[in-house]
Amino acid sequence: MSNSDQSLQNATLSDLYEEAGHWHVNTGGETIHAKRISGRFRRLKWMTSSIWLLFFLLPYLRWEGRQAILFDIPSRQFHVFGLTFLPQDVWMLALVLLFLAIVLIGVTVIAGRVFCGYFCFQTAWTDVFTWIEDKLEGPPAKRRKLDKAPWDATKIRIKFTKHFLWLLIAVLTGVTFAGWFTDIYRLWIDFFTLQAHPAAWVTLGLFIAGTYILAGFMREQTCFWLCPYARIQGVMYDPETILPTYDVKRGEPRGRLKKGASVTEDEFGDCVDCNQCVAVCPTGIDIRNGQQEGCITCGLCIDACDQVMDKIKRPHGLIRYASLDEIEGKPRIPLFKRPKVLVSMGIMTVALVGIIYGIANIAGIELKVLHDRQPLFVLQSDGSIQNKYQIKVLNKTDKDIHVRVTVEGPDGLKVIGAEKPFLARNGQISAHTIFVRIPRKSLTGERIPVTFVVAAEEQPTLTTSYESMFFGPRH
Repeated sequence: MSNSDQSLQNATLSDLYEEAGHWHVNTGGETIHAKRISGRFRRLKWMTSSIWLLFFLLPYLRWEGRQAILFDIPSRQFHVFGLTFLPQDVWMLALVLLFLAIVLIGVTVIAGRVFCGYFCFQTAWTDVFTWIEDKLEGPPAKRRKLDKAPWDATKIRIKFTKHFLWLLIAVLTGVTFAGWFTDIYRLWIDFFTLQAHPAAWVTLGLFIAGTYILAGFMREQTCFWLCPYARIQGVMYDPETILPTYDVKRGEPRGRLKKGASVTEDEFGDCVDCNQCVAVCPTGIDIRNGQQEGCITCGLCIDACDQVMDKIKRPHGLIRYASLDEIEGKPRIPLFKRPKVLVSMGIMTVALVGIIYGIANIAGIELKVLHDRQPLFVLQSDGSIQNKYQIKVLNKTDKDIHVRVTVEGPDGLKVIGAEKPFLARNGQISAHTIFVRIPRKSLTGERIPVTFVVAAEEQPTLTTSYESMFFGPRH
């Protein structure tokens, strides 16, 4: 290496050492100003966090004249594109929640808290808030200096702009969340005309306060003290879990490079104690101290360390995604031989099959038939036997429909009370009483099956059936 290259390298490392003097683990007494650097894991974080754009955009999507996804709690209806889910479909919601919970557990077993680092809404919103802060106030050293500076016109302008943008994002978050539960176009009008429902105003206020405080001020303290996931993650890990890990054997003993020192000397390990891994950590932990509850598995420390390794001409991987067994030189265990992974995948498969089955078999109308047992049957003057039934039709469409009832059974069967279609209101159970008469000679036993069929007049393909029993006297 030439003398000029060595001098340039030492100067760069000197700057890093000077900056690193400000970094230590924060327990809530101050604001962490994490250094923002580029790198593959930073790009990955932006790409995965962008999934939250769907949160803001989907409520504006229309489908067949209404909001495509709408959780209409007052009407007890969930509309998801062309499907409508009612309280009777709550078992599918339970399966969805079970699936998501087990996915979280399974992913944690395999790759740690990647949800926290790449997908969590707290992480995503905090990233956006700190990006705004970095653009307006500058890098960490300038931000700390600005915080301590007296209030003047420049500081007021910068701080006002930052907090205005934070509040603007908080307002959009609150309105969008409320928009998942009511028509969002109507909601904007109601807010601007001050005619919104009190529940909408309360929701907006809570989300403005929550977003502004959690993402703008609490930041990593939310992960430390409010999120239960950080507390229970330890029981999910095993020695095969892949996490950002410091290679102790390669890095120790650590030591700082000095001017004029050769980077090839081997009296120290590869860690030059620059503290850049701490400087970029959103929660302010030192990954070199081992796994901690503050690690959200974001990989930014890997980006920082790799960049330092480039400067001192040493290979990447001093900090890398690796399991404890891998660091200790043990052979990797395949996923299909890890009990936690197998159990998680088994439960996920069962839940997913149930969800697919439910969606595939969801119907626009559902039918239930209740047989009146007092009396069980009535002998008519013409010798036929009559049974009384109560028809209950659940209309799961988004419109009122008229349904016609027919009954299939033995020869001579007659239906009384279903000569005309009756109204089934959307999202409600509509009841109707009918009588079924069967000639006694057509009865082959004390009880025989009969099938009730309902079909929508407006949409003949919308139909369902229910099998019940017809009762008669003993032969």
